[in-house]
Amino acid sequence: MSYIRRLVHHERLMTRLAARNGADLDLAMMSGALSPADVRSATQACLGCTDPERCAAHLDDASVGMPAFCRNAEMIARVADMTLPVSD
Repeated sequence: MSYIRRLVHHERLMTRLAARNGADLDLAMMSGALSPADVRSATQACLGCTDPERCAAHLDDASVGMPAFCRNAEMIARVADMTLPVSD
């Protein structure tokens, strides 16, 4: 797989995992909570994952929570805390 394809694949995994766990990365960037550089760094961290197939299986199985091996778990949790809707 070419570098660009791997990069896109990992970016999609990261975005899906973030969304599954209540983190809206686009909203976080629009609000300034994350910079484009932060997202690029997170994508690079994801690209270094040694088990993206297990991550994809986790997502495909509709499993809840973050895989223990996720390099972006802390960032996703932090963004989820910032972007969760406020209930009345």
